[in-house]
Amino acid sequence: MHEQPRLWRSSFVRGSVMSADAQPDVLDVRFPTRRILAIIGDKWTTVVLYCLSIRERRRFNELQKQIPDISKKMLIQTLRNLERDGLLERTVYPQVPPKTEYRLTDNGHKLREPIAWLCEWGMENREFIDSIIEGRARTVLMPISHKPEAISHKP
Repeated sequence: MHEQPRLWRSSFVRGSVMSADAQPDVLDVRFPTRRILAIIGDKWTTVVLYCLSIRERRRFNELQKQIPDISKKMLIQTLRNLERDGLLERTVYPQVPPKTEYRLTDNGHKLREPIAWLCEWGMENREFIDSIIEGRARTVLMPISHKPEAISHKP
């Protein structure tokens, strides 16, 4: 049996089951975990933050090469959002051709450890993650006739 952490009003207690009734703060939109996930929980933000955390300064093209499956448009949008949120700083050098560098701010550095931990956890739990993704793919690829019928509540 796995231990469930209990989070309630900034406490962390192992060995107790998390209950929404006992811990109403966890479900509240103002709960810190929900708020930070709203900031960094999209597809690319944590990837970009991780790339910026492993080297002090990065140029746009370096980031794009480091994350080959991100489109230019999504990388620009993600960098702008991180800059807007005060998590990264963009420096433009007045030269030809233009040179732009990105680096984490002090607030951005606060996210290094939790993101690195998440990456480490992902590597340690690769099989678990792969099984979930494979299960999703099977569900999506399953013909409609084989999908479970929706339960009707009509009398």
